[in-house]
Amino acid sequence: MGLRFSSLFRLFFSNREVRVVCVGLDAAGKTTIGGKLARGENLTTIPTIGFNVEQVQYKNLNLQLWDVGGQTRLRSLWRHYYQNTDCMIFVIDSADRQRVAEASDELHAALSDDNLRNASLLVYANKQDLPNAMSTGELTEHLKLRDLRNRRWFIQGCSAVTGNGLYEGLDWLAGNLPPARSG
Repeated sequence: MGLRFSSLFRLFFSNREVRVVCVGLDAAGKTTIGGKLARGENLTTIPTIGFNVEQVQYKNLNLQLWDVGGQTRLRSLWRHYYQNTDCMIFVIDSADRQRVAEASDELHAALSDDNLRNASLLVYANKQDLPNAMSTGELTEHLKLRDLRNRRWFIQGCSAVTGNGLYEGLDWLAGNLPPARSG
């Protein structure tokens, strides 16, 4: 009885450690999103060479957010961050119509990695506050999200600068993580 109670207590009252890899093309807003979620502030950012790690506490989740550089020459390194990943956040610049096909190709290449087989996918359609930004419906089509099989996914429109939509994405994430790894 005591063992069951302590297991239930941990389930409902302890924080779950969640590993999140955040990728997307350069200048999509990954670092700005990480700073907004971790500290509630807008950062002056420069292109990420390598990675940044942010700790984000949300509800009963302790998210370890790995923000990996999105420049063309760095994308081949993304796979080194996938091991033990619970969720991939893919950030796309909703106003960058010229690179949406490139973003789609990179997204699907990443999702084909076996280390992400069980990972949930949250797509942040960033920069919704800009003129000519594509809607989440339009991006769903361009990114071919409906073609994904056996994968929990969600697309959330957002603005990293204002914070609009970021927590709605985390709400979805909190309810759609793969089962916790034991050990």
